Amino acid sequence: MQTLSGPTYLLRGFRLMWQPGVRMFVVMPLIINVIAVVGLFLWLWPPIQATVDGWLALLPGWLMWLGFLVWPLVWALAILAFCLILTVTANLVAAPFNGFLAARVEERLTGTLPDSGLSLWQESLQGLVMELRKLLFLLMWGIPLLLLSLVLFFIPGLNGLIPVLWGLFGAYMLALEYVDYPASNHGLSFAAKRRVLAQDRWLTLGFGGMVTLATAVPLLNLLVMPAAVAGATAMWVEHLQKENAV
Repeated sequence: MQTLSGPTYLLRGFRLMWQPGVRMFVVMPLIINVIAVVGLFLWLWPPIQATVDGWLALLPGWLMWLGFLVWPLVWALAILAFCLILTVTANLVAAPFNGFLAARVEERLTGTLPDSGLSLWQESLQGLVMELRKLLFLLMWGIPLLLLSLVLFFIPGLNGLIPVLWGLFGAYMLALEYVDYPASNHGLSFAAKRRVLAQDRWLTLGFGGMVTLATAVPLLNLLVMPAAVAGATAMWVEHLQKENAV
């Protein structure tokens, strides 16, 4: 099944990213990820903690036990948001390196270096523009989903849909994030990339779901970005590119 084969591409990516001619494009994104992890945590967690403590302090004494329920929920949402924001911000800086990484992986798999028809500076500029497009797309769908989650939170039974909805959304966004690199090396537009993902929806959701889970694992998430780029490139070469050619 395509849903089951999707996660295997991340595992292949961990092997492909250390191949000769490829690993040099892994080192720089890895350094950027380390800086992003430390900086983002130090910046975001203190105000989040202070805000939640402030809310809990407003509760009457007989409701203070809610703190035992609120903090696990805050941690769960913080981890999910942290993983998504970390991926977006880290890739915004590392986008040019990831494009080269995807190109080298494709060359190892096919024997041919992809050609987008753009110059080096044009490819770099296009990579940054595409990251901004994905960020805008994330906000366009993420904000309504957040509002829907707030409504569902107060409806018994339906509030169980919240992690499912966010899980599917996160899986799709990460699949779009990483398939973007091999697809951009072939000059596809943002709309064309979304059409390609829609043609192999379960394959890409399986891949994105595996990336979501791996990104949530401490230390391992530092290696997920280059592995996901390499794995998405293999998935592009073996499945998505053929669908796009039909």
